[in-house]
Amino acid sequence: MESPELHGDSSPEDPPRRSQRPRSPILDDKEKHTHVRLLVSNAMAGSIIGKGGSTINDFQTQSAARIQLSRNHEIFPGTSDRIILVSGTFDEVLKATELILEKMLSEVEDGNDVEGRTKVKLIVPNSSCGAIIGKGGSTIKSFIEESRAGIKISPQDDNSGLNDRLVTLAGSFEEQMHAIFLILSKLIEDPHYPQKVNSPFTYSGAYPIYFC
Repeated sequence: MESPELHGDSSPEDPPRRSQRPRSPILDDKEKHTHVRLLVSNAMAGSIIGKGGSTINDFQTQSAARIQLSRNHEIFPGTSDRIILVSGTFDEVLKATELILEKMLSEVEDGNDVEGRTKVKLIVPNSSCGAIIGKGGSTIKSFIEESRAGIKISPQDDNSGLNDRLVTLAGSFEEQMHAIFLILSKLIEDPHYPQKVNSPFTYSGAYPIYFC
């Protein structure tokens, strides 16, 4: 199932802004251990790691989240992208994701790649996509209206053997972060969404993970 897209009014030339978060999960949910996975090109992964791991170590220190990357040959099936796994409490994961997206945005701006900076791809288990979509698409429509981001969920491919789907977010930095906040708030309440994932690369033939 694919969701409709709606783009906000913010110009892609606007500088990054901290997202405004209108609501939070209840306290018990915020204290749960959770995670988010997103795709990143191999070149972008190098920028996020930084020289000698300096950038990713700084992000982990600032956010208190754990950030892991798949190796450069461990890519999400059907793409050429590596996987970033961010884990911790709700606030820690959100803070680390914010730092990563800001870094990605600054790197793309340096390369004048306007199209590249408009998309963020999250990996979500098939079993939890229903919580994001909602009955008759009601939940995802409300997320689009509230965040003003474009949100699309890839169709489920029963023949691929994958248990995950991609959720693509389009819009400004603020819109994308708002959408991630809403999506993670819903996922952390979903009993089908695992609280912990030990490796960013969990597909068949997986190699040992790359710890940063």
